[in-house]
Amino acid sequence: MAAISVLDSTMAYNSCGAGTPFVLIHGNPTSSHLWRKILPDIGNLGHALAPDLIGMGASGKPAIDYGFLDSARYLDAWFDEMKIDDVVLVGHDWGGALALDWAARHPDRVRGVAFFETILRPMTWDEHFPGDARARVEALRAPGTGETKVLDENFFLEIALHRTVLGALPEADADAYRAPYPSPESRRPLLAWPRSFPIEGTPAEVTVRVSAYSQWLATSSEVPKLLLTFSGPAELLMIGPDEVAWCRSNITNLEVTQCGPAGHLAPEDQPGAITAALTEWTQRHRLSPRVT
Repeated sequence: MAAISVLDSTMAYNSCGAGTPFVLIHGNPTSSHLWRKILPDIGNLGHALAPDLIGMGASGKPAIDYGFLDSARYLDAWFDEMKIDDVVLVGHDWGGALALDWAARHPDRVRGVAFFETILRPMTWDEHFPGDARARVEALRAPGTGETKVLDENFFLEIALHRTVLGALPEADADAYRAPYPSPESRRPLLAWPRSFPIEGTPAEVTVRVSAYSQWLATSSEVPKLLLTFSGPAELLMIGPDEVAWCRSNITNLEVTQCGPAGHLAPEDQPGAITAALTEWTQRHRLSPRVT
Protein backbone atom coordinates (compact mmCIF):
# COMPACT_ATOMS: atom_id res chain seq x y z
CA MET A 1 0.00 0.00 0.00
CA ALA A 2 1.21 3.50 -0.89
CA ALA A 3 0.20 6.92 0.43
CA ILE A 4 0.44 10.50 -0.79
CA SER A 5 -0.06 13.89 0.79
CA VAL A 6 -3.54 15.29 0.10
CA LEU A 7 -4.53 18.76 1.33
CA ASP A 8 -3.69 18.72 5.06
CA SER A 9 -3.55 14.93 5.41
CA THR A 10 -2.67 11.72 3.55
CA MET A 11 -4.59 9.20 1.48
CA ALA A 12 -3.54 5.58 1.12
CA TYR A 13 -4.20 3.40 -1.91
CA ASN A 14 -3.44 0.03 -3.44
CA SER A 15 -2.55 -0.27 -7.10
CA CYS A 16 -1.35 -2.68 -9.77
CA GLY A 17 -1.05 -2.83 -13.54
CA ALA A 18 -0.39 -0.07 -16.04
CA GLY A 19 -2.26 1.88 -18.68
CA THR A 20 -5.81 3.25 -18.54
CA PRO A 21 -6.63 4.08 -14.90
CA PHE A 22 -9.45 2.12 -13.25
CA VAL A 23 -10.31 3.65 -9.88
CA LEU A 24 -12.28 1.42 -7.49
CA ILE A 25 -13.91 3.34 -4.62
CA HIS A 26 -15.25 1.69 -1.46
CA GLY A 27 -18.05 2.82 0.84
CA ASN A 28 -19.01 2.62 4.52
CA PRO A 29 -17.67 0.99 6.71
CA THR A 30 -15.08 -0.65 4.48
CA SER A 31 -11.78 0.33 2.87
CA SER A 32 -9.73 -0.63 -0.16
CA HIS A 33 -9.60 -4.09 1.46
CA LEU A 34 -13.04 -4.58 -0.14
CA TRP A 35 -11.38 -4.85 -3.55
CA ARG A 36 -8.60 -7.30 -2.62
CA LYS A 37 -10.03 -10.16 -4.75
CA ILE A 38 -10.91 -7.90 -7.69
CA LEU A 39 -8.05 -5.41 -8.01
CA PRO A 40 -5.41 -7.87 -9.36
CA ASP A 41 -7.60 -8.91 -12.30
CA ILE A 42 -8.56 -5.32 -13.08
CA GLY A 43 -4.81 -4.70 -13.18
CA ASN A 44 -4.79 -6.92 -16.29
CA LEU A 45 -6.99 -4.31 -18.01
CA GLY A 46 -5.12 -1.17 -16.99
CA HIS A 47 -3.75 0.70 -13.98
CA ALA A 48 -6.06 -0.44 -11.17
CA LEU A 49 -6.16 1.82 -8.11
CA ALA A 50 -8.22 1.51 -4.91
CA PRO A 51 -7.93 4.46 -2.50
CA ASP A 52 -8.95 4.55 1.14
CA LEU A 53 -11.36 7.45 1.58
CA ILE A 54 -10.27 10.19 3.96
CA GLY A 55 -10.66 9.10 7.58
CA MET A 56 -11.04 5.46 6.54
CA GLY A 57 -8.69 2.53 6.07
CA ALA A 58 -5.05 3.60 6.23
CA SER A 59 -5.76 7.21 5.19
CA GLY A 60 -5.33 10.11 7.57
CA LYS A 61 -7.95 11.40 9.99
CA PRO A 62 -7.87 15.20 9.84
CA ALA A 63 -10.07 17.39 12.03
CA ILE A 64 -13.05 17.68 9.64
CA ASP A 65 -16.74 16.80 9.81
CA TYR A 66 -16.46 13.88 7.32
CA GLY A 67 -19.64 14.78 5.48
CA PHE A 68 -20.09 13.90 1.82
CA LEU A 69 -18.61 17.18 0.61
CA ASP A 70 -15.53 16.71 2.82
CA SER A 71 -14.91 13.25 1.40
CA ALA A 72 -15.44 14.53 -2.15
CA ARG A 73 -12.99 17.39 -1.59
CA TYR A 74 -10.20 15.06 -0.46
CA LEU A 75 -10.98 12.60 -3.25
CA ASP A 76 -10.81 15.46 -5.77
CA ALA A 77 -7.37 16.35 -4.43
CA TRP A 78 -6.25 12.70 -4.60
CA PHE A 79 -7.25 12.47 -8.29
CA ASP A 80 -5.34 15.68 -8.99
CA GLU A 81 -2.22 14.68 -7.01
CA MET A 82 -2.21 11.31 -8.76
CA LYS A 83 -2.70 13.06 -12.14
CA ILE A 84 -5.51 10.70 -13.08
CA ASP A 85 -7.41 11.42 -16.30
CA ASP A 86 -9.33 9.41 -18.88
CA VAL A 87 -10.47 7.12 -16.08
CA VAL A 88 -12.89 4.23 -15.68
CA LEU A 89 -14.65 4.55 -12.32
CA VAL A 90 -16.01 1.64 -10.27
CA GLY A 91 -17.96 2.43 -7.11
CA HIS A 92 -19.77 0.60 -4.33
CA ASP A 93 -22.06 2.11 -1.70
CA TRP A 94 -20.90 5.67 -0.89
CA GLY A 95 -17.94 5.01 -3.17
CA GLY A 96 -20.41 4.79 -6.02
CA ALA A 97 -21.97 8.10 -5.02
CA LEU A 98 -18.55 9.74 -4.84
CA ALA A 99 -17.56 8.24 -8.20
CA LEU A 100 -20.70 9.56 -9.89
CA ASP A 101 -20.33 12.94 -8.22
CA TRP A 102 -16.73 13.19 -9.46
CA ALA A 103 -17.75 12.10 -12.97
CA ALA A 104 -20.53 14.68 -13.18
CA ARG A 105 -18.13 17.45 -12.16
CA HIS A 106 -15.25 16.20 -14.38
CA PRO A 107 -17.01 14.80 -17.46
CA ASP A 108 -14.03 15.37 -19.74
CA ARG A 109 -11.88 13.06 -17.56
CA VAL A 110 -14.17 9.98 -17.59
CA ARG A 111 -14.16 7.01 -20.01
CA GLY A 112 -16.81 4.92 -18.27
CA VAL A 113 -18.53 4.30 -14.94
CA ALA A 114 -19.58 1.06 -13.25
CA PHE A 115 -21.52 1.03 -10.01
CA PHE A 116 -23.53 -1.16 -7.68
CA GLU A 117 -25.34 -0.99 -4.35
CA THR A 118 -25.14 2.79 -4.33
CA ILE A 119 -27.19 6.00 -4.30
CA LEU A 120 -28.40 7.01 -7.75
CA ARG A 121 -30.93 9.75 -6.97
CA PRO A 122 -32.31 11.74 -4.03
CA MET A 123 -34.06 9.39 -1.63
CA THR A 124 -37.44 9.15 0.08
CA TRP A 125 -38.31 7.24 3.22
CA ASP A 126 -41.06 5.22 1.56
CA GLU A 127 -39.09 4.20 -1.55
CA HIS A 128 -35.65 3.62 -0.11
CA PHE A 129 -36.15 2.79 3.57
CA PRO A 130 -39.41 0.83 3.89
CA GLY A 131 -40.53 -0.94 7.05
CA ASP A 132 -37.99 -1.40 9.82
CA ALA A 133 -35.21 0.18 7.75
CA ARG A 134 -36.55 3.67 8.43
CA ALA A 135 -36.33 3.28 12.21
CA ARG A 136 -32.74 2.00 11.95
CA VAL A 137 -31.61 4.91 9.78
CA GLU A 138 -33.48 7.48 11.88
CA ALA A 139 -31.69 6.18 14.98
CA LEU A 140 -28.30 6.59 13.30
CA ARG A 141 -29.15 10.13 12.16
CA ALA A 142 -30.52 11.25 15.54
CA PRO A 143 -28.16 13.24 17.83
CA GLY A 144 -27.08 11.12 20.76
CA THR A 145 -28.55 7.86 19.53
CA GLY A 146 -26.24 7.77 16.54
CA GLU A 147 -23.18 8.49 18.67
CA THR A 148 -24.11 5.67 21.03
CA LYS A 149 -24.65 3.11 18.30
CA VAL A 150 -21.72 3.98 16.01
CA LEU A 151 -19.06 5.48 18.27
CA ASP A 152 -19.64 3.56 21.50
CA GLU A 153 -21.20 0.28 20.38
CA ASN A 154 -19.31 0.13 17.05
CA PHE A 155 -22.51 -0.89 15.27
CA PHE A 156 -21.18 -0.80 11.70
CA LEU A 157 -18.18 -3.02 12.31
CA GLU A 158 -19.51 -5.41 14.93
CA ILE A 159 -23.05 -5.90 13.58
CA ALA A 160 -23.78 -4.38 10.16
CA LEU A 161 -20.58 -5.66 8.54
CA HIS A 162 -21.54 -9.28 9.21
CA ARG A 163 -25.23 -8.81 8.36
CA THR A 164 -24.55 -7.44 4.89
CA VAL A 165 -22.82 -10.52 3.45
CA LEU A 166 -24.53 -13.80 2.56
CA GLY A 167 -21.61 -15.98 3.56
CA ALA A 168 -19.58 -15.83 6.74
CA LEU A 169 -16.97 -13.07 6.71
CA PRO A 170 -13.60 -14.55 7.77
CA GLU A 171 -12.44 -13.11 11.07
CA ALA A 172 -9.15 -12.00 9.53
CA ASP A 173 -11.06 -9.84 7.06
CA ALA A 174 -13.37 -8.50 9.76
CA ASP A 175 -10.25 -7.53 11.72
CA ALA A 176 -8.83 -5.76 8.67
CA TYR A 177 -11.99 -3.65 8.45
CA ARG A 178 -11.98 -2.98 12.22
CA ALA A 179 -8.31 -2.03 12.50
CA PRO A 180 -8.60 1.68 11.53
CA TYR A 181 -11.25 2.31 14.22
CA PRO A 182 -9.88 1.35 17.67
CA SER A 183 -11.62 4.18 19.56
CA PRO A 184 -14.95 6.03 19.54
CA GLU A 185 -13.28 9.17 18.17
CA SER A 186 -11.73 7.23 15.27
CA ARG A 187 -15.22 6.09 14.21
CA ARG A 188 -16.59 9.55 13.48
CA PRO A 189 -16.23 9.08 9.71
CA LEU A 190 -18.54 6.06 9.94
CA LEU A 191 -21.23 8.09 11.72
CA ALA A 192 -21.13 10.85 9.11
CA TRP A 193 -22.21 8.53 6.30
CA PRO A 194 -25.78 7.63 7.42
CA ARG A 195 -26.27 11.30 8.24
CA SER A 196 -25.36 12.13 4.64
CA PHE A 197 -28.16 10.11 3.03
CA PRO A 198 -30.11 12.65 0.89
CA ILE A 199 -33.54 11.82 2.30
CA GLU A 200 -36.52 14.10 1.63
CA GLY A 201 -34.13 16.96 0.81
CA THR A 202 -31.95 16.65 3.92
CA PRO A 203 -29.06 17.33 4.05
CA ALA A 204 -29.60 19.94 1.38
CA GLU A 205 -25.99 20.12 0.18
CA VAL A 206 -25.87 16.37 -0.49
CA THR A 207 -29.27 16.42 -2.20
CA VAL A 208 -27.96 19.10 -4.59
CA ARG A 209 -24.89 17.04 -5.50
CA VAL A 210 -26.86 13.79 -5.92
CA SER A 211 -29.46 15.57 -8.06
CA ALA A 212 -26.65 16.91 -10.24
CA TYR A 213 -25.06 13.53 -10.88
CA SER A 214 -28.47 11.93 -11.38
CA GLN A 215 -29.01 14.47 -14.15
CA TRP A 216 -25.55 13.67 -15.56
CA LEU A 217 -26.46 9.97 -15.63
CA ALA A 218 -29.53 10.88 -17.69
CA THR A 219 -27.74 13.04 -20.24
CA SER A 220 -24.17 11.71 -20.69
CA SER A 221 -24.95 9.42 -23.60
CA GLU A 222 -21.31 9.35 -24.69
CA VAL A 223 -20.18 7.58 -21.47
CA PRO A 224 -20.75 3.81 -21.16
CA LYS A 225 -22.34 2.86 -17.83
CA LEU A 226 -22.64 -0.49 -16.10
CA LEU A 227 -24.99 -1.34 -13.24
CA LEU A 228 -24.22 -4.60 -11.44
CA THR A 229 -27.18 -6.20 -9.69
CA PHE A 230 -27.55 -9.09 -7.25
CA SER A 231 -30.24 -11.55 -6.22
CA GLY A 232 -29.86 -11.58 -2.46
CA PRO A 233 -32.63 -10.99 0.09
CA ALA A 234 -34.32 -7.60 -0.37
CA GLU A 235 -33.41 -6.49 3.16
CA LEU A 236 -29.69 -6.92 2.35
CA LEU A 237 -29.68 -4.88 -0.87
CA MET A 238 -29.96 -1.20 -1.74
CA ILE A 239 -30.85 -1.80 -5.40
CA GLY A 240 -33.78 -4.10 -6.02
CA PRO A 241 -36.15 -4.55 -8.99
CA ASP A 242 -37.86 -1.17 -8.60
CA GLU A 243 -34.56 0.73 -8.56
CA VAL A 244 -33.29 -1.29 -11.52
CA ALA A 245 -36.43 -0.34 -13.45
CA TRP A 246 -35.83 3.32 -12.57
CA CYS A 247 -32.25 3.04 -13.81
CA ARG A 248 -33.30 1.52 -17.12
CA SER A 249 -35.72 4.41 -17.66
CA ASN A 250 -33.52 7.26 -16.45
CA ILE A 251 -29.86 6.45 -17.15
CA THR A 252 -28.54 6.76 -20.68
CA ASN A 253 -26.10 4.30 -22.30
CA LEU A 254 -26.68 1.86 -19.44
CA GLU A 255 -26.13 -1.87 -19.33
CA VAL A 256 -27.32 -4.03 -16.44
CA THR A 257 -25.54 -7.26 -15.50
CA GLN A 258 -26.85 -9.70 -12.90
CA CYS A 259 -24.00 -11.12 -10.82
CA GLY A 260 -25.79 -13.72 -8.71
CA PRO A 261 -26.71 -13.99 -5.03
CA ALA A 262 -25.01 -11.51 -2.71
CA GLY A 263 -25.59 -9.15 0.17
CA HIS A 264 -24.88 -5.44 0.16
CA LEU A 265 -21.11 -6.07 0.49
CA ALA A 266 -21.22 -7.87 -2.83
CA PRO A 267 -17.43 -8.02 -3.40
CA GLU A 268 -17.27 -10.33 -0.37
CA ASP A 269 -19.86 -12.69 -1.89
CA GLN A 270 -19.31 -12.41 -5.65
CA PRO A 271 -15.79 -11.14 -6.47
CA GLY A 272 -15.45 -13.46 -9.46
CA ALA A 273 -18.75 -12.46 -11.02
CA ILE A 274 -18.02 -8.77 -10.48
CA THR A 275 -14.58 -9.12 -12.05
CA ALA A 276 -15.98 -11.05 -15.02
CA ALA A 277 -18.72 -8.45 -15.62
CA LEU A 278 -16.26 -5.54 -15.45
CA THR A 279 -13.82 -7.32 -17.77
CA GLU A 280 -16.44 -8.21 -20.38
CA TRP A 281 -17.88 -4.67 -20.35
CA THR A 282 -14.40 -3.13 -20.64
CA GLN A 283 -13.48 -5.39 -23.54
CA ARG A 284 -16.71 -4.82 -25.44
CA HIS A 285 -16.46 -1.04 -25.17
CA ARG A 286 -12.68 -1.07 -25.66
CA LEU A 287 -12.26 1.17 -22.65
CA SER A 288 -8.60 0.24 -22.25
CA PRO A 289 -5.95 0.26 -24.99
CA ARG A 290 -4.57 -2.91 -23.39
CA VAL A 291 -7.72 -4.76 -24.42
CA THR A 292 -7.32 -6.39 -27.86
